[in-house]
Amino acid sequence: LPGLQVFAIAFALEVSVGKTNTVMALNNSNVLLPCVFTTCIGFQDLVFKWYFNSTELIYHGKIKNKASEPTLIWHNPRVEFVGSTTKKDNNISIVLSSVEFSDAGKYTCHVKNPKERNAQHNATIFLTVVHKMVETDNTVTLIIVGVVGGLIGLLILFMLIKRVVLFIIKKTQDGKKECLVSSSGNDNTENGLAGSKAEQKAPPKA
Repeated sequence: LPGLQVFAIAFALEVSVGKTNTVMALNNSNVLLPCVFTTCIGFQDLVFKWYFNSTELIYHGKIKNKASEPTLIWHNPRVEFVGSTTKKDNNISIVLSSVEFSDAGKYTCHVKNPKERNAQHNATIFLTVVHKMVETDNTVTLIIVGVVGGLIGLLILFMLIKRVVLFIIKKTQDGKKECLVSSSGNDNTENGLAGSKAEQKAPPKA
């Protein structure tokens, strides 16, 4: 039981950088590096740090408790804290200003919570710096979707026409059969009556 308790506490702290761990920024622009943490039993004197390429410290902060905002211990002049821990999310995101091509790389958000027996957790986000943002051309995709949609529409129309034609042919054949049966019945009746009358006539008297 003690071992299970330690195991549960160790994994109570979680750190996340969002749904995707990649960010693209335009050269000489400002870029947001998101990070949030969650803990099941709360936190006390929590320490968080941001690292560039695993070794270079760019931000160091501390949070006393849920009722207080983070206090700065040290930071790179180009890094600004933009998160908040007194609101719903324990947001410890930062903004890197005037990014350069040399800023491209791995950024790690590291959190340590003494209240959870110094449990530690981190998450990594990768920054790519580009000279120009490339717009995604969806022309080919739209053409493909249009062609596929047109083919499906033609297929449905062909099936409807086929069903209508088959229905008309069936009705026509059924009408012909009824006409043939009716005509055949009338001829037989007339012939029968005529024959009966002929048979019933008495031979002329001499």
